[in-house]
Amino acid sequence: MLFSSLSFLFYFLPIVLLIYALTPKKLKNTWLLLSSLVFYGWGEPRFVLLMVITILIGYILGLCLSKTENALWRKILVALGATSGIGILIYFKYADFFISSFNQVTGLSINLLKVALPIGISFYTFQMLSYVVDVYRKEVPAQKNPITLATYIAMFPQLIAGPIVRYKDIVGSLEERTHTLKDISYGIRRFAIGLGKKVLLANTLGELVAQYEAGNSPSVLYVWIYVAALTMQIYFDFSGYSDMAIGLGYMLGFKFPENFNYPLSSKSITDFWRRWHMTLGSWFRDYLYIPMGGNRVSVPRHIFNILIVWMATGFWHGASWNYVIWGLYFAILLVLEKNFWGKKIEKIPVLNHVYLLFFIAISFVIFHSENTADCITTLKMMFGFGGVPFISSEGAFELMNFGILLIAGILGSTAVPKTLMNRITANEVGKKIVNVVEPVYVALLLVICTAFLVNGSFNPFLYFRF
Repeated sequence: MLFSSLSFLFYFLPIVLLIYALTPKKLKNTWLLLSSLVFYGWGEPRFVLLMVITILIGYILGLCLSKTENALWRKILVALGATSGIGILIYFKYADFFISSFNQVTGLSINLLKVALPIGISFYTFQMLSYVVDVYRKEVPAQKNPITLATYIAMFPQLIAGPIVRYKDIVGSLEERTHTLKDISYGIRRFAIGLGKKVLLANTLGELVAQYEAGNSPSVLYVWIYVAALTMQIYFDFSGYSDMAIGLGYMLGFKFPENFNYPLSSKSITDFWRRWHMTLGSWFRDYLYIPMGGNRVSVPRHIFNILIVWMATGFWHGASWNYVIWGLYFAILLVLEKNFWGKKIEKIPVLNHVYLLFFIAISFVIFHSENTADCITTLKMMFGFGGVPFISSEGAFELMNFGILLIAGILGSTAVPKTLMNRITANEVGKKIVNVVEPVYVALLLVICTAFLVNGSFNPFLYFRF
């Protein structure tokens, strides 16, 4: 079930919120857990059992860790958590990839397992792993109530695509939380903004991307239009989902961590990854990069650590070589920035931003390509190779047709709207105007998004496959 679906907006969510509001405090987690299981099982009921098994593994290991101080046993238990979680991921997400790669290298024809990929498995597995590791590190006590832990791992707002929430960040809210009109109001506004990003920007930009991929009149200009649209589509798709998840969290009494901070306004690749999918970056930092030694090691070892972390980051996104290449691409850029020009480039106005967008554009071509051949073809055409003209009638038409949308996307990916709002609300008169206009704006945004969805507009969700 998508957040941007009519069934979620007008059936599932209103029913869940209404019953949640009427449910006694002691049973709110139980209702939230049941709702989350229904949400997850809506499209894939058979995989609910897999998620329940993952929850039980985390719960049992947490209790076992709380009952022993023996260093060896504690290491064995946390290793069991890591191997079971990673093992589940490898089987369901990567088994056929490994078999296929092995067949290509050896020339054998081992049959593929054809295992279906459970939606959101990368996210809820990582949440279970972080819980077990944090209990092992004694950063949090083990959760003795299985309903509470299951609610944390299965909670529907962040179940499918994050943000990746740490148990230690919301354990207080899981056990005792308050619900205020201010938080609920903010949650509704944040959800509406995220829905607008998804439906009005990401989906419409996705139509441009789809038209390019279905066409046969490429040109240098058209390819760059396509890459710009693709970059913004992925950004608004994922950041919009994160906004909706955070908004739903506020409605239910939780404050989830931010996941995006205007990454396309960054001044370097390093800066970009401080702002893009921040919860994933911090997860790999705390549970892989720092345990390997981080940057407090020799230069060769530091480079090795970066390569491992970014290969894992790329591989986490999907079972395909293009994701591994994408991760290593960023690893190389980050190594070069940290050791050569990073601090210098950030100090050069305009050029630093052009530099960032250039390399990010290339990264999303790698990220989105179905195979290496398609990736190389697109990259060649971006720079005028492959016999393509600089401009074509189809490219010029799409620029005219989607020009306003592209400008809106560019502005929406920056902090300009937020800055304008802060200036308006800097005085009492502005605040009063915003207080009157904002509810109307939110309602109108929801109506427009609903109209687009009723009309059957293009409505994929790119991160479903991760």
